[in-house]
Amino acid sequence: MNNQQLIKKLNWFYSLEVNQVDLYTIQSKHTSDIYIKQVLRRVAEIEADHVKNISDKIRELGGKPTIIGENLATLTGKVAGFATGVAGTIALLKADIDLEEKAMKDYKDFILEAGPDEHLFELLWSNLIDEDLHTAWFTNKLKEIESRHENS
Repeated sequence: MNNQQLIKKLNWFYSLEVNQVDLYTIQSKHTSDIYIKQVLRRVAEIEADHVKNISDKIRELGGKPTIIGENLATLTGKVAGFATGVAGTIALLKADIDLEEKAMKDYKDFILEAGPDEHLFELLWSNLIDEDLHTAWFTNKLKEIESRHENS
């Protein structure tokens, strides 16, 4: 991939990560479970680190983080965060798992396409692992809640 292609692809991930920050932040405000609230806040912080790292890489390559994507991602993240937050914990976790799985697939695909830039390679792998850990936590919490409901 040339620099322009990398910047375009990184801007896609930049928008995705901005969306996730707002999604998890809003969700954390609409759940009554204190543990889930704290996890969502922490996950939003991790996603904010992704935003910063991707933004820095875009600039390093001579580009600018997309303003349109940032504004749209912020809006969709807030709307989705509110909708899933008020829909209940099970719906919230299922939506988050779906989003994280999509992010993981996209990161895996990009890693294969990105080329020889070792810093980019490490950045993408780091983000992928974080998304995988988020998915695992959300999945385990969902199973725990569903099991509790079955035993009630």
